[in-house]
Amino acid sequence: MTKEKYSAAKHTLILLAVGCALVFGLVYLAGYSNFVSLQYAGVADAEGISDEKPTKSIVFDKQAYDKKLLYLAHVAESSPWYEYFLTGTTTGTTTVKKELWPVKAVYPNQGALLPNNRIVAYYGNFYSKGMGVLGEYPEEQMLAMLRATVADWEAADPQTPVVPAINYIVITAQGSAGKDGKYRLRMPDTQVDKALELAAKVNGVVILDMQVGLSNVQTEVPQYEKYLSMPNVHLGLDPEFDMPGNIPPGDVIGSMSATDINWAADYLANLVKQNNLPPKFIVVHRFTEDMVKNYELIKPLPEVQFIMDMDGWGFGAKKINTYNSVIAPEPVQFTGFKLFYKNDLKPPSKAMMTPDEVLRLTPAPSFIQYQ
Repeated sequence: MTKEKYSAAKHTLILLAVGCALVFGLVYLAGYSNFVSLQYAGVADAEGISDEKPTKSIVFDKQAYDKKLLYLAHVAESSPWYEYFLTGTTTGTTTVKKELWPVKAVYPNQGALLPNNRIVAYYGNFYSKGMGVLGEYPEEQMLAMLRATVADWEAADPQTPVVPAINYIVITAQGSAGKDGKYRLRMPDTQVDKALELAAKVNGVVILDMQVGLSNVQTEVPQYEKYLSMPNVHLGLDPEFDMPGNIPPGDVIGSMSATDINWAADYLANLVKQNNLPPKFIVVHRFTEDMVKNYELIKPLPEVQFIMDMDGWGFGAKKINTYNSVIAPEPVQFTGFKLFYKNDLKPPSKAMMTPDEVLRLTPAPSFIQYQ
């Protein structure tokens, strides 16, 4: 190839690369602009819903925030606990019984997704048809299902807007040790990029779920810092696959300590501060008491909100019992509830729980995950 032809070819490749970058950037920004409008919805609205665009003059409305928490906890306005939760006092001589819900935690920074929205997530891994809906169905079919599911939840609770989420398992526990003996496999950036593209198509967010195996949170979370530094990427931690000692995943149910969970929150909080981001959330999956150690030490931050997600499968009564015995009695901040398209239909179950049935739980979950 002559020097002139090489120069021309090089120039063409540069132009193509710049063009691709511009197209991807425009697609991402289009999705993110809508996402930001969802984040700020209801910042100063007593019902948690607002059509006004955010401005620098918006003041965080603590009373509206607390009222939304009371709404999720199904606390009647006539209840002494309602007044006490809002004001710290009660009218007259009524004795107030302190309830577990809502939780009095630190207020989030402006732009937090919760509690003014509900997050509805589709879960899985693009390489596997057996790990959830993300890999089981063709892309357009899966997105159509997600949009329809979002509409179902909006109809079930019109007072709470729904934010769709692509909940991608970015680190998967493995049955074999691998080169470093950690029994986990990290997904390549191309797969995370795909999750971002799908989320943009539904104006949603991305949750990167991690099953650390014989590794640990401190090692694995920073591997995806460039993505967690984005405003619409959040974190999921799965204690089931955080293994004690040298026990491989799948032999026993793992566990995660408050220390490790708080480390992840502090790490995300620093990213929020460094990059001037809206608050992030961490989803912690749980279906047994022992999966999370010292829950009372988990500390929500102004930059990071917590969702404790009921991750068990089965018939409705069994799932409700797990929620009421594992999630509700050990409050942290917000709750989640997982629904399985297949496992929740195994006998004796005859139907998957409906949005209306899930919303009757106390508190009503702010995060819904479908596998």
